[in-house]
Amino acid sequence: MNVLADDVRRPVDPGVFRDAMALLAAPLTIVTTLDAQGRRQGFTASSVTSASLEPPLLLVGLSNTSSCRPALTQSDGFVVNVLGEQHAEVAGRFATRDVDRFAEQDFGSWPGCGLPYLTDANAVLRCTTVDRVPVGDHLLLIGELTGVLTPGSAPPLLWYQRAFRSTRRAS
Repeated sequence: MNVLADDVRRPVDPGVFRDAMALLAAPLTIVTTLDAQGRRQGFTASSVTSASLEPPLLLVGLSNTSSCRPALTQSDGFVVNVLGEQHAEVAGRFATRDVDRFAEQDFGSWPGCGLPYLTDANAVLRCTTVDRVPVGDHLLLIGELTGVLTPGSAPPLLWYQRAFRSTRRAS
């Protein structure tokens, strides 16, 4: 579908934007934190990117309607778990509301702060929150890397055309 705006100052329809973004493959992560009561919280995120090398900063896009938003607006840190292709089930669970997202997966606790992390993730990036920036219908979390683990090396789990994908070719 091609949509040409008749007014270059007017944004395209959100549905058109969503359809176009479905064609942009994105690596999947699970972002975890602890809420004010010390309960584990987390969600599946495809909007994660590096923001700076010096200092090392990550940017995470968080929907304003996310059930994890209250915890992440109060927490001083979070963990980005980079998923491998074997994590499709856990990614689906962490994208679902009103389920125990931590029930079946093997999560550890980061020493010293207790933040939950996926023990077999391809990479585990522990961040200290340095800023929160409201943008449209999202909140951008900016975190400084304060720890890195690289326990896995599986092909990445991707989100493409509204489905989980792998870079591994079908045989």
